[in-house]
Amino acid sequence: MKIQTAVFKQSNTDYKKCPAPTMPEYAFIGRSNVGKSSLINMITGKPTLAKTSQTPGKTQLINHFSINDQWYLVDLPGYGYAKASQKEREKWDKMIKEYLKNRTNLHCIFVLIDSRHSAQKIDMEFMQWLGENELPFAIIFTKTDKQSKTRTQALLNEYATKMLDYWEEMPVSFSTSSLTKTGKDEILKFIDELNQDWQPVPQD
Repeated sequence: MKIQTAVFKQSNTDYKKCPAPTMPEYAFIGRSNVGKSSLINMITGKPTLAKTSQTPGKTQLINHFSINDQWYLVDLPGYGYAKASQKEREKWDKMIKEYLKNRTNLHCIFVLIDSRHSAQKIDMEFMQWLGENELPFAIIFTKTDKQSKTRTQALLNEYATKMLDYWEEMPVSFSTSSLTKTGKDEILKFIDELNQDWQPVPQD
């Protein structure tokens, strides 16, 4: 797949106000400071599409981007932002989970994980929640250029071991680097393949 156009559509705090669910949708989410905005800009080839910041927790809304007028890329707020108040974290958590459970055209959720760190409890719990709610997801390991391939593979193997304690098989996963563009083609190919199977869900 080649991305010709990537256009910001709208931001919301309520899934009911999101664009009409007429195209397949792919959500990107991860812990704060996981490199989500940089990854989105890398795979779309649009360096300023998603706002990047040195300050974690910048994304606070459900942000929709139309890609090639064929599918939506959705930038979701990060979870686990320690500097946000408890009330803010609860508000974001409610907003995100209502969107994930109720958005009828959501075709896959990409869970971003920093490849430099051992398996984090918050990531494991979030993926467990996705599984319990039967929500399809894939894993994107970010920032692989920041360490050796051997170190990255060791941590990926650790994740697989931990996940297989609860899962019958490891979800589809991708190793990426926003700097070297590693993983871009693989992610876009995966989305393209999923798009072929998408069927609109009849609306009430």
